[in-house]
Amino acid sequence: MWRRLRSPEKRPAGMRCGRQCCAVNEVRPQLDELLFSSVEGVFVESVEVTDTSVRVEACTTVRRAACPGCGCWSGRIHGSYLRFPRDLPAVGKFVVVSLRVRRFVCAEDSCPRKTFAEQVPGLTRRFGRRTERLRSTLVSVGLALAGRAGARMTDTFGAPVSRNTLLRLIASLPDPPTTTPRVVGVDEYAQRKGHIYGTVLVDVETRRPVDLLPDREADTLAAWLAERPGIEIVCRDRAPFFAEGATRGAPQALQVADRWHLWHNLCEAAEKCVYQHRGCLRPVPAPADQPQEKAEPAASSPWPTGHRFAERTRAKHAIIHALLDAGHSKRSVARQLGMTLNTILRFSRATTPEELFTGQWQSRATKLDPYKPYLDQRWQEGCTNAWKLWEEIKEQGYPRGYGSVRDYVSRTLRGKPQPVGPRPPSARAVTRWILTRPDALNENDRLHLKAALANCPELAVLAEHVRSFAHMLTHLQGDQLPDWIAAATATTELPSLRRFAQHLERDLDAVIAGLSQPWYSGVVEGHVNRIKMLKRQMFGRAGFESSASASCSTHRSQVRSRPQRVQNHQGSPPRTRGAKDRPPLQPSNRVGR
Repeated sequence: MWRRLRSPEKRPAGMRCGRQCCAVNEVRPQLDELLFSSVEGVFVESVEVTDTSVRVEACTTVRRAACPGCGCWSGRIHGSYLRFPRDLPAVGKFVVVSLRVRRFVCAEDSCPRKTFAEQVPGLTRRFGRRTERLRSTLVSVGLALAGRAGARMTDTFGAPVSRNTLLRLIASLPDPPTTTPRVVGVDEYAQRKGHIYGTVLVDVETRRPVDLLPDREADTLAAWLAERPGIEIVCRDRAPFFAEGATRGAPQALQVADRWHLWHNLCEAAEKCVYQHRGCLRPVPAPADQPQEKAEPAASSPWPTGHRFAERTRAKHAIIHALLDAGHSKRSVARQLGMTLNTILRFSRATTPEELFTGQWQSRATKLDPYKPYLDQRWQEGCTNAWKLWEEIKEQGYPRGYGSVRDYVSRTLRGKPQPVGPRPPSARAVTRWILTRPDALNENDRLHLKAALANCPELAVLAEHVRSFAHMLTHLQGDQLPDWIAAATATTELPSLRRFAQHLERDLDAVIAGLSQPWYSGVVEGHVNRIKMLKRQMFGRAGFESSASASCSTHRSQVRSRPQRVQNHQGSPPRTRGAKDRPPLQPSNRVGR
């Protein structure tokens, strides 16, 4: 249809004019409806189709326009000019609109603008090089994919732009209108991991992001909360800067500590307690029926038989003494063997080769010697990882590096026999059994846990405290927390559990509210993961402005509100939608959250 509108220039002039006018009069209503159905005041004059592009010539039809400076309407035309905004592609071809717009003279004498150019609502904007529908399409692609992934997608549907253009379009979006949330969730996110952190705030009821703060300082959060007095509940972790900011900025709000972080901190404390009592995990060996034979005394020589230095020294000692016994002088022996006279004198004075085992070849005291009994004990307990052994003695004060421990393990401990019997369970495995709901354990794990608790009364006490805390957490019985803290603090054999209970007392009101209220920070953790995804898609170019625009945009936050849920089972952590997907025993980089 478009090819009939404008014939090639090779046609005769008379025929060309008549056919063009006939074609335009015939299909002009369809063109207006097809190209600019949602735009008023635009008249399509002609369409030219080539192999790679489509050129649409149009003009405006409004008689007057409003001045953007003073708002006064004017119908006095100063002149006209052509604009060439790009439009959405059609049938795989680039579409360029050749739009003739007019410049009007402002009728208001006091207006600083003497002339102004008209804009077509829904089609153009000031200094715009794309139509509004192409711009909205690119914005949608940028919000969905961002960065280079979005740029590759625009190449696919025929509107190629650079990744920087997509980021600029996202940054130019206006902030969505927001209302003061009643329940707000607060958490941190990394702009540059380990260096720069910001704060994300989410409306927990609607599950939509509200705002991003450039840092995680208490003053910044307090100022943001103070501007919104309608906030009633603040869901947070136990970070001190969030607690201080919420107390100062929203003293009327109820602070709720996140249950997932409470369970995670308890898991870390439980693992440390099990590790401290790992010696109880090995079963006690049964007494032997026959007395063991006495071990042969070790050789007095510091070198074992077959050592290359020992054999070479013994051979030299034998040769030198044989020549001296045959009547050769010491100088003659030195000339025959190619040795110095001092070496011959030293060998001749030694009655046995063992007297020559001195100096750097002899075993001397090292800084590892005080820790060798502990290494031998851990080796017999089944720990054969040299790196793990080095980390353990490093905590005890060993000043040297990993190489000495590795050499001692490979040269000395590797030759020692391993203890006969089943390998004891690791501390992490026992911790998993204690933290898992008893009904969810299989029969083998249940038997192993029963044996471990029977060998160590301290671990049995730990299991009781963990299960009582899990029951309190899953059934929202926060009023029982003071009694649990008093019982856990009294356990002197479990210092890690006692420290965890003492840390809970510092933020007691928020922890009790977290174990009593149905609110939690799972949705906030989900948005933190979403920010990470956006930063990865933008390939490092997602600064604070880009992250804030992409994260808080309403185009990416159209999710329906879901009620908060708590699973009522004992001994397992709460599962929250959008929470971080990581095991309950993974170490955290912050203490006391």
